[in-house]
Amino acid sequence: MENLNQEQAAVAQAQTSENAENKKASRKVFVKTYGCQMNVYDSDRMTDALSNDGYESTDTLEDADLVILNTCHIREKAAEKVYSELGRIRKLKEEKAKDGKDMMVSVAGCVAQAEGGEISRRAPVVDLVVGPQSYHRLPELLKQAKEGQKVVETEFDIEDKFKHLATPSKEAVRKRGVTSFLTVQEGCDKFCTFCVVPYTRGAEVSRSVEQIVGEAKQLAAAGVRELTLLGQNVNGWHGAGADGREWGLGELLFELAKIDGLTRLRYTTSHPRDMDDALIAAHRDLDILMPYLHLPVQSGSDAILKAMNRKHTRDDYFRLIDRIREARSDIAMSGDFIVGFPGETDQDFRDTMDLVERVGYASAFSFKYSPRPGTPGALLEEQIEENVKSDRLAELQALLAHQQQAFNASLVNQRIEVLFEKMGRREGQLAGRSPWLQPVHVNAPAELYGEMATVEIVGSSANSLEGRLI
Repeated sequence: MENLNQEQAAVAQAQTSENAENKKASRKVFVKTYGCQMNVYDSDRMTDALSNDGYESTDTLEDADLVILNTCHIREKAAEKVYSELGRIRKLKEEKAKDGKDMMVSVAGCVAQAEGGEISRRAPVVDLVVGPQSYHRLPELLKQAKEGQKVVETEFDIEDKFKHLATPSKEAVRKRGVTSFLTVQEGCDKFCTFCVVPYTRGAEVSRSVEQIVGEAKQLAAAGVRELTLLGQNVNGWHGAGADGREWGLGELLFELAKIDGLTRLRYTTSHPRDMDDALIAAHRDLDILMPYLHLPVQSGSDAILKAMNRKHTRDDYFRLIDRIREARSDIAMSGDFIVGFPGETDQDFRDTMDLVERVGYASAFSFKYSPRPGTPGALLEEQIEENVKSDRLAELQALLAHQQQAFNASLVNQRIEVLFEKMGRREGQLAGRSPWLQPVHVNAPAELYGEMATVEIVGSSANSLEGRLI
C-alpha cells in the first residue's frame, strides 16, 4: 500500500508539473510595433526573450496575457496613437479581469524612453515601461511588475544589450520568412535639431564584426536569403574586427557577402556625411548588395540644412549622388524630407523642390515638421503655420509620387530578379521584392517561395509591379 501511495504521489506530482508547464507554455504575448525597421527588429528580439520564459506569440490582441506596444517618438501623432491604443487595451483588460483573467501591459520603445513617468501617470493600465536599452532584461522586469510593482526602466544601461538578447530559434526565424533585419548600430551622435533619436536611443554604439557575422550566419542557416542591416546612422557603423582593427560598413558588407545562403544585402538608414569611398566601392563591386540606397537629405535649402545641423550642403549632396551613380549606374535613390521646419521660406521650399527634380527619387518619405519636446528645433522661433506646412507637403508629395510612378513604369518589359517572400493576395500568386525594393506580384507555384526567379515586368502601379514568370 505504501509503495502504491508513493507511486500515486509521484504520478500526481508529475501531472502537476506537466500542468504547470502547459500553463506556462500557454501564455501568449501580443506585440504591436510602431515606426522604424529597428523597432521591428527589437520586437522580434523581445519575443525571442519571452519565448524562453514560456510565452508564445499571438496576432490576436484579445488572446494575449501580455501586450507590448513598441513605440516610436519621431512624430507627435505617433505618440498620441499609443495613448489611444492604451485606452482600448484598458477596456479589454477590465473585461478580462471580470472573467478572472490577468493581462499585463507594457509600453516599450522611444515613447517609453522619452515619457516613462508621464505614461505611468496618464495610463495607469500600464504595468511596465521599458526603454530600448533594457529589452534584454524584459523577463526580469516583467517578474517585478507581476509582483505588483509599477516598473519604469528607462536608464541607459552601461552593458551591451546585444550580448544578452536572446538568440532566435531556427523555427522562429523560419516563421518570420526569408528576409530579416539585423541591427549593427544603434543611437546617433549627429544631433540634428529636429530629431529625438540621440535622446531616446542614446549615443552611437556599434556591434562587433564577430557579433554581426555570427548572427548573420545563424539567420542564413535558418533560411534567410535577404538581410537588411539596421542602424539609426547605419553607415556610421565602426565595429571592432577580430584582427584588432576598426572596420567600416563597406568592409563589413564584403565580409557578409561571403556567407553561404545569403543572396541579397541591404542597409538603412544612412547619413550623407558617412557615405565613404569604401561603402561606395561596395555598391560598385558587390552584386549581392542591392542597387537601392535610402539617403535622407531632409531639405534642399542650405539655410535650412544649417538650421537642422545636418553639416552638409545641397551641393555636397549632389556631388555624393554623382559619385554613387558613377559607381553603380542602375542604383535607385530613396530619401526623407521635412517641410515647414522653423524659418523655412517659400524660397527654401522651392530649393527642396529643385533638389528633388534634379536627383529623381524612386521612393521617398516626407513629413510636416513636428516639434518634439527636448529638441532644439522645438525652441526655435518662426514656427511655420500648419496650413502652410500642409500645402507644401501636398506639393512635394505630388512630385515624389510622380517620380515613383515613373520609375516603376520604366521597369515594364524588363526582366528582373525577384525574391519571393510570401504568398500573394490571390490564389496561385506569390509576392516578392525587386532589387529596388518594390513589391512584385506574380502567378507562380508555391514551391518558389523563398527562391529567386527571373520575372518579366508586365505592369506597374504607383506602389508595386506585376510580373510574369520566365
